[in-house]
Amino acid sequence: MSREPDPAILYPDVAAHGSLAAALQAAAADQGMSLPMAATPSDPLRHATFTSVVPHRHSSYVTAWHHERKWTIWGSSNDRLMVCGNTKDIRALPRVIRGWAEGASLDEIRQAATFDPLTGRFEVPDNNPVDVIASQWQWLLKDADDADWSQYQTLIESAHAEPNLRRLYPFTSHWALSFSNTPDVPFSPPFVSIHAPRGTGDYTIREWWNGPALHHVTTAAEAVAIAVGRIPADLLPTAYMNPAQDS
Repeated sequence: MSREPDPAILYPDVAAHGSLAAALQAAAADQGMSLPMAATPSDPLRHATFTSVVPHRHSSYVTAWHHERKWTIWGSSNDRLMVCGNTKDIRALPRVIRGWAEGASLDEIRQAATFDPLTGRFEVPDNNPVDVIASQWQWLLKDADDADWSQYQTLIESAHAEPNLRRLYPFTSHWALSFSNTPDVPFSPPFVSIHAPRGTGDYTIREWWNGPALHHVTTAAEAVAIAVGRIPADLLPTAYMNPAQDS
């Protein structure tokens, strides 16, 4: 196991400022900006937080990687991750931080960034279930597109194309796709979990992610059809529906 480098050696420029927060503020000042940064006392060279004027934006911070010189920015809205991107250039972070902190839209933040900082979700200020579910689907579609796993991407796209599943909240555990009629924990009881093959192999259908295999099928379309058939009779009437999504 490789030994973790001293952060002062991996990040000497940050160490020279005394904290990641101060280094980010200096990088922002060089670009004519000021940032509301705060150092994290337990790990000042690798962790810094910032706040937003938007009340539902929270849990906003930048972390430095431990074994490679790189930073990740995180920002959540109503407990759902909206911003999460990596960069090796600390100078690329201030514009994203300022946009998030000052209430810029996610599109505006993306346009200002020199790296991809977005998760694919869109913000739902009032946390209404219909839009939260739609936002979660957008995250899954982007995540699948970024995963370099064609069978998984086909599964997510096929499930999203099925109206009876698109009305449900999709989530994954160990890359297995499942559904709930509520976006809030605790989720509704599991009725199906689909795992995509890597390379050759079949799609595996279980009742829950690590349960016994119930079916093996060769295509995502078959797996989705089985999932639809397993939706409990009392689940669809209580699922949050958005007729516009079915048009």
